[in-house]
Amino acid sequence: MAATARLPKPVSEAWHWQLQAACRDVNVGRFFHPENERGSARDNRERRAKSICRKCPVMRQCRAHALKAREPYGVWGGLGERERRDLIASGRTS
Repeated sequence: MAATARLPKPVSEAWHWQLQAACRDVNVGRFFHPENERGSARDNRERRAKSICRKCPVMRQCRAHALKAREPYGVWGGLGERERRDLIASGRTS
C-alpha cells in the first residue's frame, strides 16, 4: 500500500490552484514519460512540458506540492524527476 501520510489533506484550499494550471487541458502524456522512453525523446518531451510550466500562473504552488508530496514521476512546477530528487536530497524543498 502506498504511503499517503505525507500528502496534503484533500481540502479545496489545498488544491484550488490546480483550476488555474496551464496544463489543465493538456494531455498528461506531455508531463509523464511512457515506458522505455529514453535519451533525446525523453529530453524533448520534458523540455516541451517545462515550456508549459514556465507560462503557468500557479507554477510555484505546483512545485511546492510536488516537493511536499515527493512526487516521483513527471514534470511538476517546471521541475523534472531528477531535479526534484536532487532538491529533496539536498534539503532545499521550500
